[in-house]
Amino acid sequence: MAVDRTIAQLELHTSPLPTSLTVAAAYTRSLPSHRMAGARAQPAWAQALAAVGLLVASRAATRLALWLYAAFLRPAKPLRRRYGAWAVVTGATDGIGRALAFELAAAGLGLVLVGRSPDKLAAVSKEVRARFPGVEVRTFVIDFAADGLAANVAALAESIRGLDVGVLVNNAGQGYPYARYFHEVDEELRRNLIRLNVEAVTRVTHAVLPGMVERKRGAVVNIGSGAASIMPSTPLYTVYAATKAYADQFSRSLYVEYKNKGIDVQCQVPMYVATKMASIRQASLFAPSPETYARAAVRYIGYEPRCAPYWPHALLWFLFSVVPEPLVDGYVLGMSLGIRKMGRAKEARKKAV
Repeated sequence: MAVDRTIAQLELHTSPLPTSLTVAAAYTRSLPSHRMAGARAQPAWAQALAAVGLLVASRAATRLALWLYAAFLRPAKPLRRRYGAWAVVTGATDGIGRALAFELAAAGLGLVLVGRSPDKLAAVSKEVRARFPGVEVRTFVIDFAADGLAANVAALAESIRGLDVGVLVNNAGQGYPYARYFHEVDEELRRNLIRLNVEAVTRVTHAVLPGMVERKRGAVVNIGSGAASIMPSTPLYTVYAATKAYADQFSRSLYVEYKNKGIDVQCQVPMYVATKMASIRQASLFAPSPETYARAAVRYIGYEPRCAPYWPHALLWFLFSVVPEPLVDGYVLGMSLGIRKMGRAKEARKKAV
């Protein structure tokens, strides 16, 4: 009897344990289905928003990876083998044009240097030959701002007839002496801006392009400006920005028009470069020397129809694209007004002498 009572007591004390474990196990098994039910309970708009967010993030990551590759890893195209033996460079005696001439010579291309100063052309030609003895160099004197532009460009076309011109760099251009309101832009400056930045680019391209079409290869590089393609507006430099916007759309349309004919057309849109035209003497990270810019520029020839080859400029492009336009407009206007003030004071001092 004592043994039976002991067994009964043991059963009485141990019976709750299996019951508790069973409840716990049942609860645990119920968790996944409960969570799945919660997921199914999310509204359709929330699931769609999450999908869109994932798509946007994936696209941004892809674009970043492609930009990093283009800016730092992508090799330059073999210009001579791909396009032809010669390059025509306008505005080749100063700034970006001069620096690009040396980079193209380093790539093994013969040069036709175009500029308005015979002395400067001779000096650049001599320096190129000294640095690259095997490179052929020719020069052609033309003032794109002078009357008779059509006849002058026709003479240029005749001078390069028979040459295997593979690369054309339209770099010659005109800027403002300093910032000014549109009503302060005189007739001569307006005419020169349009003649150099629009008419000359159009005529020189029209003169060189037929040979490229005939040979079914070539590259046209038009030097545009971030003032037209990156900034939402460029107050107090209105005519300049408008003419560079022409170069941008001109290039983009030609890119589509001639891509299937083996001709790559590109508009490069630099921000500030330390040149005489920009009135910047000291190079910096965001205003590189012409040589630094040119090294980046040559690596981009033949790729995107519009590009900012120098990576800090591309970074600025991104930043300006995400900042609200009114803020950018206000910042640029304030900066331009400061430049106008300094320019007018400098002009007054010159008149006083």
